[in-house]
Amino acid sequence: MAITNKWVIMAVMMVGQALAFSPGKVSFARPVALKAGGFEWEDPTEAFDQGVENPYKNAELMNGNEELKVDPARLLGPRLKGTNLYLIGMMGSGKSSVGDAVARRMGTYNFLDTDVIIEKATGVTIPEIFESEGEEGFRKVESQVLDSVHSYVRCVVSTGGGLVCKMENWSKLQSGIVIWLDVDPEVIYKRIEGTDRPLLQNDDPLQKLKDLLEERKDKYRQADLQIEVTEDMDEAAVAEKIVRDLHDFIDENPPAWKLAKQKAQSEGLDWVQ
Repeated sequence: MAITNKWVIMAVMMVGQALAFSPGKVSFARPVALKAGGFEWEDPTEAFDQGVENPYKNAELMNGNEELKVDPARLLGPRLKGTNLYLIGMMGSGKSSVGDAVARRMGTYNFLDTDVIIEKATGVTIPEIFESEGEEGFRKVESQVLDSVHSYVRCVVSTGGGLVCKMENWSKLQSGIVIWLDVDPEVIYKRIEGTDRPLLQNDDPLQKLKDLLEERKDKYRQADLQIEVTEDMDEAAVAEKIVRDLHDFIDENPPAWKLAKQKAQSEGLDWVQ
C-alpha cells in the first residue's frame, strides 16, 4: 500500500462529501458551506451589521426572563461572519469531541475532523498509514486535506496534533481563528493509555507525550486562543469556555469596518446606514 495522488484526490473529495452530510451532526438546521476561493464571497445573511454583541456582557440575555435567554454559541455565527474555527493541540486533547459540541451549539457551522476525512478517503486507519508510509506520508495527505478545507467557510475543524509542525499549514490555519486546547500530558495519558496511537508505541509513552509537547509548544502558542483544559473539565465545559473566549476575542479584535464606524462616530460624522 502506498500513499498516491489518487489518495490525495480522494481525501480532498471527501471534504465536500463531509460538508454535504455533516448537518446530521448539527441538530438545529441544514447549513450550506459555500466555496470562497476565486471571488469575493459574501453571505447575504451576514453581509450587514446585525447588531449582535457579546451576550456575556448583557445580563438580560444571560440571566433575565427565560423567553429572552439565548445560547451564546448561537450568536457566534453572525459575529464570525463565516470565519472558520481551527482546533489544534496534542492527540487526546479532545479536539474532535469538543469541536463537534461547539458546532452543534452554533447551529450554522459544520464540523470537520481531518483524521476522519483521511481514514474515509484512504480506507485505512491512521495507525496503518503511519505503519506503511511513516509520519511524513501521513502529513502529506493531511496538508492536502487542510488545503481543501480552508477554502470553505463556516466550519469548525479538528486537526491532527502534528499538523502545526509544517509551516505551509499555518497560512491556511491563519485564514481562520486558531484555538489551542492546552492539556497537560499526564491528563492526556490517562485518556489514551492503551490505545494504538502511532507515536506512542514505545516503552515510555508518557515521556513521549511530554517530548512531543515540548517540540510543538512554540507553534501551539501561535494560536489566537489558548484554552487551558483541566482534568475536571468535560467536553461541555471546554466548549463553553471556547464560546465565551471567542466572544471576548471578537470584542478585542473588531473588523476594520467597525473600527472605521467607531472613528467616524467619535468625530461626529454620519455613518452610512
